[in-house]
Amino acid sequence: MARVDLVRAGAQRVALAATGIVAALYVLIAVAVVLIVSHNLTSNVDGTLSRWLTSMAADRQTVTRGFPGPNRGPGGPRLGDAPVLWWMWHPDGNFSDSSTEAQSVKLPVPPTSITSAQTITVSGVDFRVEGGHVGDDWAVVAQSLTSVEQPRSNLIQAELLIGPVLLLVVFLGALAIGRRVASPIEQARQRQMDFTANASHELRTPLAVIQAQTSLALASPRNTDWYRRAFEQVNRESQRMRHLVDDLLWLARFEAMPRSNKAEPVDVGVMAQQAVDRFAAVAEARQQRLSVGLSGDSLVIAASPEWLDHLIGVLLDNACKYTPDGGSIDVRVTVEGNRVALVVDDSGPGIPQDRRGEIFDRFRRVTDQPGGAGLGLAIADAVVRATNGRWDVGTSAAGGASMAVSWPRMLAHGVATRAVSPESPPLASLDA
Repeated sequence: MARVDLVRAGAQRVALAATGIVAALYVLIAVAVVLIVSHNLTSNVDGTLSRWLTSMAADRQTVTRGFPGPNRGPGGPRLGDAPVLWWMWHPDGNFSDSSTEAQSVKLPVPPTSITSAQTITVSGVDFRVEGGHVGDDWAVVAQSLTSVEQPRSNLIQAELLIGPVLLLVVFLGALAIGRRVASPIEQARQRQMDFTANASHELRTPLAVIQAQTSLALASPRNTDWYRRAFEQVNRESQRMRHLVDDLLWLARFEAMPRSNKAEPVDVGVMAQQAVDRFAAVAEARQQRLSVGLSGDSLVIAASPEWLDHLIGVLLDNACKYTPDGGSIDVRVTVEGNRVALVVDDSGPGIPQDRRGEIFDRFRRVTDQPGGAGLGLAIADAVVRATNGRWDVGTSAAGGASMAVSWPRMLAHGVATRAVSPESPPLASLDA
């Protein structure tokens, strides 16, 4: 639950930050759009006013007769029409008879002060006005800004409606992406924490035993047999701790290695034979029969020799460790179609079928037998995945565990190379 809450909290912070940034950008863009649209519409109104003044100056008779067109109905031009008003002043300061409602609608500023296009308020209505000479007279024309204000109002309303929806979509999208991105990171962090905690626990146990033995040895004089047993116990726990530290260091180094430049042609049969030779003494000490069988075909795959050697060593170590005295361990390297298979069978207690999915977890052991920290098969699984291998865990013919790994063959045809001693038979079968 804590892991999920941490991911959710982090994703929410990311989503809020992304939404805030998008909101700020949206406000800037929305304001810019409103300003640009308002400017363009106002420019259109100014163009209309300029054309009217130009027409009035070009045809003085049009002014004396009044302006024809759709804006002048039976009742004359109306307030709010386009253009709605025009004023004409003679040089003596009197209104021309052609002025529309000039006596009832007064300009808030002196007419002659209106030269370029500007915005004024007439009778509570915003107008765009422009003035200029028409012959000897001074003319002022005006057009309502309703054609600007209404589209601008509609645009602002649309932006206010779209904005919350857009921000909600951004927040939910960023939240989903944040959770998807943060979840693997949090899982990796949690695995690292679990790994550290488990490693600390595994190291603490042998250290506690060693400390207890040394404390008892220093507390009072003991006889020789007691000291021997104490040193044997210290030696066992030291070996256990050293094995654990070696596994941790190898795993850390393996995960830090680049994967691309480690693969090279390697003969699985040669590696299996060499590993069997190393473990022959271990098997002999427990009266175990250790044999290896190699097929006559090419057993070459693309892998790191160091990784493959470590993998086979882990499988043989586990087989020797859990096979009882006098038991058997069979190693086979065969060709199965276009794949090379390495099989290690033993006559030990085997792996329960419902626990086989757990054996590759770090610090997870499916047996109560002493020894090991649960890192060996985790390392082996990492090697198998890094070399494009495939596991097949089952039960051996002797009733024990059967650990099989297969890889794509690098060479489809060829002569197998095997490292066997001169006295070994063609198909090596080494009994220890």
